[in-house]
Amino acid sequence: MKRPIELVADALLKSKYLIALTGAGISAESGIPTFRGKNGLWRKFRAEDLATPEAFSRNPKLVWEWYSWRISMILKADPNPAHYALAILEDMGILKAIITQNVDDLHERAGTKNLIKIHGDILTAKCTSCRYTKKLDSPPNELPPKCPNCGSLLRPGVVWFGEPLPKKELDATFINASKADGILVVGTSGVVYPAASIPLIVKERGGFVVEVNIKPSNITQIADFFIQGKAGEILPRLIQIINNRLNVDRDDRGG
Repeated sequence: MKRPIELVADALLKSKYLIALTGAGISAESGIPTFRGKNGLWRKFRAEDLATPEAFSRNPKLVWEWYSWRISMILKADPNPAHYALAILEDMGILKAIITQNVDDLHERAGTKNLIKIHGDILTAKCTSCRYTKKLDSPPNELPPKCPNCGSLLRPGVVWFGEPLPKKELDATFINASKADGILVVGTSGVVYPAASIPLIVKERGGFVVEVNIKPSNITQIADFFIQGKAGEILPRLIQIINNRLNVDRDDRGG
């Protein structure tokens, strides 16, 4: 009898349009705290004090201090084996797109090309008045930073609570979900919408759902396969099994 991870490998190899949805859990293995876990950021700070337009209006310096701390943490972190495994799946032509709820740059640094960041990018600052944006390679020196074009305050380029998701990224997300015959869900709690609806869309279209997580989530009940454990350990094993399958297939075809 095949193990669950072997059945997942078979499903991925048969898929014609596989997508992935990643959440904070995949970056937690790189040392970036999740928001809702045991050491989650929201345990230390209330979200409404830091991650809303109202909070920024009340105290932009405090908000930027918190985001500067997070930027420093992200820049010191490295992609982990789970990030690299997904990039390899993409290079193999099996994975077509990654939709991430994360605002860090670890997927990019691991080599992912087709990445949809639905919650924005913490390493971008954007003007609150004009269209100026700036890519950050370090926390801003001045807090809060100001726009060099118009003098207004810059804000982190992330989606705050109560704000709509960026239309371009949202459209790309649902286009990919409408094409997908399978989805690999990694390290998300499945409680934040509309991201949590993406596996449902794939499932309703007759596609399969694979979840990799350290514990059951809101996605688990609709998952065709649930593999419990660290993504940084499970996904490289999955790549190894897929490679073995492909090598056997090549041998059977005589090279």
